[in-house]
Parts: sequence; C-alpha cells; structure tokens
Amino acid sequence: MSSILKNLELAATTLAGIPGINPRLEAEVLLCRVVYKPRSYLVAWPDYVLTPNQEVDYSSLIQRRLLGEPLAYIVQYRDFWDLKLQITKDVLIPRPDTELLVELALSLGVKGSQTNPNRTLLVADLGTGSGAIAAAIAKHQPFWTVHATDISDTALNVAKNNFRTLNLRITTHLGSWYQALPYNLIFDLIVSNPPYIAVNDPHLTQGDLPYEPRQALVAGADGLDALRVLINNAINYLQPTGMVLLEHGYNQAPAVRSLMRSAGLQNICTWRDLAGHERVTGGYAN
Repeated sequence: MSSILKNLELAATTLAGIPGINPRLEAEVLLCRVVYKPRSYLVAWPDYVLTPNQEVDYSSLIQRRLLGEPLAYIVQYRDFWDLKLQITKDVLIPRPDTELLVELALSLGVKGSQTNPNRTLLVADLGTGSGAIAAAIAKHQPFWTVHATDISDTALNVAKNNFRTLNLRITTHLGSWYQALPYNLIFDLIVSNPPYIAVNDPHLTQGDLPYEPRQALVAGADGLDALRVLINNAINYLQPTGMVLLEHGYNQAPAVRSLMRSAGLQNICTWRDLAGHERVTGGYAN
C-alpha cells in the first residue's frame, strides 16, 4: 500500500504516453473517482494511504484510460461552461470548442432582445445530446424558454437527468431535428452542435472519437448532411428577427455560409474558436 502522492506520481508517469492530455490532471481526476473526494482533498492529504481495494480500483481505471477509453466515460461526468454534467457512452462528450456557441447564443440573444428586454426568448437546442448547450443557456438566462431535442431516447434521458440535477426547466422532445418540435412554435434562437464529420474522415479513429456514438459524429460523405437539414429548414422555424447558430468543422465554414445564403438567411457571420479555427456560423431570418 502507498500514499495518495505516490499513487499520483506513478499514475501520471504511466499516463504520460497518451498524446494530447494532461497526465497529472487525469491521474487526479481518476483518483478522486476512487476515493470519492474532490481534488482539493488530494492536495490536503498527500500522505493518506490507500486501502488495497482502492489501489486495485485505481489501477483498473488507469488501465481503462491507457486502452483509450475517454476520461469522461470512465468518471461519468464532464465540466462544461460552469456546469458539471453527467456523461454516459450514449452521448457525445462536450468539448471546450462548443462553449463558443453558448457564449454567442447568450450574448446575441440578449442583444437581440434589447428593444424589449422583458420579452422571453424562445430557444431550441437541436440534437442536445447530454444537454450541455441547453443547460448552459437556461442557467444563465432563466427567463428564456428553452426546448431541447434528440433523436436518441437514451441520449435524451441523459439530458433530462442533467436538467433535473441542475434544477432547470427545459422542455425535451424526442425526434429528428425540426420534426421533433411542436408544429406551432416559432423560435427567436436555434442552436445546434450537429454531427459534422465525413464518413471516411481519418479523425474518427483518433482520440476519444472511436468510443463516442457514431450518429453524434458522422454526417454523410462530406460531413454536411445534418447541417443541410438544419440550414434549409431554419427560416420556417424562426421569428422574422430570429437567428440560427451552428457549430461546424474547422474547414466547413465556407460551405456553411454558402448553404445559409442559398437558404435565404441574412447577415451571415462566422466566429473563430480559441485555436483560431472558424467554428460557429450564424444567420438571421431577415
């Protein structure tokens, strides 16, 4: 048996062979899962000696991570925006890139309601997955009415559980994109992080992607199938002053802008993520 500090040092060294991760951070997150304590406990009690069962459990988690299983699926949660979300293998793992979509939705939604700041905006998050986008918007704009859809009932159950845990009032609908929405609703803001990877993209074999739900990742031969549906039907579900905001691949912005122009959307704009990639594109109904 050995201490928290010794276990962390060994685990971080072991995990260092995984490209693109912070091995010490992941070692700490995995150990927190074993001892059921926050990371601050590991700092405060570095000399605490793990029990034999805890050491066995920790070793098992380290081995799962070494085999490629995503950290979020092992610990069953992910921090996103300022939320802690339950994550299962039924949903896409929320990524920092998607926080740009939330930031834009909140800022542009507020800007769009300045002429009547007391008006409740109607928002739709299509293909909600874990509910990350809808939850972040609803938490920071509690007077907006948020709807969330997904074609997967198991994914939608994860989202519902996150909404309940966070005490958020979000209406959920099972179904494919706009077909899931009530026919009589017209929205001020539509947001989505849809599948946008091409079916033969080599990235599908890298990192966390082999473990994630394929239907949440892949969208046809060029990766644009879902984006076409979202863009081509957006005007039918938007208020005259409404806006659609869509996340897309790092090299898809020109194609998305072209699709939006063809669909009749106006004042089209693209925003870059922290890495400098064109990541989110939006357009207005009028």
